[in-house]
Amino acid sequence: MSSGKRQCRGRQKPEASFPVKGSKLGLPMDYQETLADIKRRIASERMRVVLSANAAMILLYWDIGQVILDRQNQQGWGAKIIDRLSEDLKQAFPEMSGFSPRNLKYMRTFAEQWPDREIVQRTVAQIPWRSNLTLLHKLDNVEDRIWYAEQTIKKGWSKEILAMQIESGLHQRQGRAPNNFAITLPPQDSDMAKQVFKDPYLFDFLGTADTRKEREVEQALIDHVQKFLLELGTGFAFVGRQVLLEVGDQDFRLDLLFYHLKLRCYVVIELKAVPFDPAFTGTLNLYLSAVDDLLRHPDDKPTIGLLLCKSKNDVVVEYALDGYRRPMGVAEWETQLTQSLPDDLKGSLPTIEEIEAELEEKI
Repeated sequence: MSSGKRQCRGRQKPEASFPVKGSKLGLPMDYQETLADIKRRIASERMRVVLSANAAMILLYWDIGQVILDRQNQQGWGAKIIDRLSEDLKQAFPEMSGFSPRNLKYMRTFAEQWPDREIVQRTVAQIPWRSNLTLLHKLDNVEDRIWYAEQTIKKGWSKEILAMQIESGLHQRQGRAPNNFAITLPPQDSDMAKQVFKDPYLFDFLGTADTRKEREVEQALIDHVQKFLLELGTGFAFVGRQVLLEVGDQDFRLDLLFYHLKLRCYVVIELKAVPFDPAFTGTLNLYLSAVDDLLRHPDDKPTIGLLLCKSKNDVVVEYALDGYRRPMGVAEWETQLTQSLPDDLKGSLPTIEEIEAELEEKI
């Protein structure tokens, strides 16, 4: 029996193969690379089609809104005309959604708030309709809307993340951390690094952690690492906590170590539950030197340090950073953004739940 099986195997036709040396599977040497390239192109084209379809829909909504706006201004169209228009459009295009009276009114508001169609095509037509409604509901300033729209395009924010970033006042915090990047990094890297860091950082997810104890706060940040990374911003990859560095005959431990994919460098974050002290910069400088010497790959750029303190005086920070050749920034952290707002503005920022409830009610 076993002999028959051996004979059977011996009579099988050999599989066809490509006459390429060094190919284990009988495939061309560059097959996998070519396949990956084709897959990337297909995925890119599919995304382009999706984005093109979204842009076409947003521009269609703008056109409809502009027509309604013109008719209201010129002929006094009222709510009943909008209701009738809704019914007729739904009857004419039963396979399409989005023609409810409420959404038609949003189209009118959309056209009213964005009078320049070219700006619409260049920016907000690249993000989903519900994200556009978030911009309309939560921002009164056109420049701020454009900023958030561009960030949404660049970072791929969902509507929920966009609402959260607006609530946290990201546009007022981005690129605000005092630093010495201009004198320690090349101009292009300096500008990018400045925009990566913000001031203050908002850690409203710390839960029951005692904010007076650095280790408790540090542990809470790791326990909520996804939210922590979201607050840090795009590009941060978590490397480790309490990372051991052996310098001379002494051991030092970094609070938090990250790698930034766009800056192509390590980022050391030191967390302090007390106000800024100039002595902190000396310790951080030592850590940066050690990371550059012990961990940095030859292709990596210089390690950047970020001190997160409970409070700071920017003038003191500026003097403290002067003279150091390692790139460092200093920012505050807090558990509620309204702690740093003037009294007359406290409570004016909506909660995430309020944003969600309003959007669900109005869409």
